[in-house]
Amino acid sequence: MSTVEASSDRQAVWPGDIPKPLAPYSPAIKAGGWLFVAGQLASDFETGIAPECKLPNPNAGEPLRLQSDFVLKNLAALHTAAGMDMRTDVVRIYQWFASPYPTMDELHAGNTWPHLNISPYLETRNLYIDEPRPASTGMGIRDDGLLVRDTILEVDMISIEQQPGVEKQGYAAPEGVPSPLAGYSPAIRNGDWVFLAGEIPVDWKGDYLSDVHLGEPSGLAREARNNPYFWYGSEIETQTEYVLEKLAKIAEAAGSSLDRCVKATVYIGAPSDFAGMDRVWRRWFPENPPARVVIPYMGLGGMGSRVEIAMKLLANDSDLKIEAVETSDAPEPLGHEPQAVKAGDFLFFSTQMAFDSSGALAEETKRHSEFPWYGQPAKRQMHYMLENVSAISSAAGTSLQNLCRRQAFHDDFTWFAETMEDEWASHFPGDKPASTTLRIGGPMVVPGANILLDLIGYAPGG
Repeated sequence: MSTVEASSDRQAVWPGDIPKPLAPYSPAIKAGGWLFVAGQLASDFETGIAPECKLPNPNAGEPLRLQSDFVLKNLAALHTAAGMDMRTDVVRIYQWFASPYPTMDELHAGNTWPHLNISPYLETRNLYIDEPRPASTGMGIRDDGLLVRDTILEVDMISIEQQPGVEKQGYAAPEGVPSPLAGYSPAIRNGDWVFLAGEIPVDWKGDYLSDVHLGEPSGLAREARNNPYFWYGSEIETQTEYVLEKLAKIAEAAGSSLDRCVKATVYIGAPSDFAGMDRVWRRWFPENPPARVVIPYMGLGGMGSRVEIAMKLLANDSDLKIEAVETSDAPEPLGHEPQAVKAGDFLFFSTQMAFDSSGALAEETKRHSEFPWYGQPAKRQMHYMLENVSAISSAAGTSLQNLCRRQAFHDDFTWFAETMEDEWASHFPGDKPASTTLRIGGPMVVPGANILLDLIGYAPGG
């Protein structure tokens, strides 16, 4: 583990007027003019769900609207404590909505529809954030996927402090690209940086595909479909191709290109979709691919969708360098991506799981076959991952202590306490990274892995 201390320009934000988290993480980390905000839930972190979000009569109010207001009010307070304004400074927003759908069987069959209406949240969000609204990702998560019982919404954010002469700009979908329905910007530019919203293979028209989806309404774009009655073709590859084509057009309209992508987040329905997605990725990024995190078991907002992709890019006219980070002290990546990418003052990591360079679960994290009840595999996995993250950070000229943000995806919350409160906390004696933790509920792309990490670090001097 690296002994280098965190940068003095990386600081935790602890407002006095919002509930304090129970787990060892910071509500927000500010570094290099960016604010990384931990996932916020409608909880007082004392009794469970916040009293003001409880409805004595469920027919007399809307739980999602109440929880949205509570969460967004606390997010606004975090920005104020950091000397920023949520109304204007947010560039990227992530939202997870609890739902019993899709079931695991549906996900493995390629049906990712979460059966959700998020209008009460969107209407509330619009009261707190001005236009142009940030690039957005909204996901269905299992109804037991949030850490506090009865919460149905979690939101985290990335914001950038306003600088003199730099104005945040929003970009509409260019001609020929379907416009989203939820009132967010397909692209946001702030200075050197361009943030693309999560895109799925839909036309947002809600046409019917009775031959493919049994008469259910769907917005799946015709260009992204395969005929299910043929013996050839790959639905995940066709959809990935279509989504990347959309993203390329949006990036161009915002003054960037996919060649300038530093980090991509890819959401898929099931681990079996990874290989087909990765084949398309190799065609689009034959050289110098971006850092990439791939997260399975996501409920996507368009019927028939099997993939969603979001990106962080540098503008074409930016002088900042993009540097792939590789070290032999950490395993080779799972697919076609570097271990991390350094751009400007930040280090963007690819998927962190407890795999070795073959892509299989690392031997040192497993229980002995003859002693099946000894050891703590999930804790070993977290230790293994953090050692790798430390090595990658060192290769990029920074340290583990400069991690700013983590999103953690667990197959089961059984492992939460031993990995977060024990192993994770011990690696961060100072200000701990902002954190969002979610349960996705199924086997990972790496069989036997219990946890997947999506990380961003601070690496000043880029």
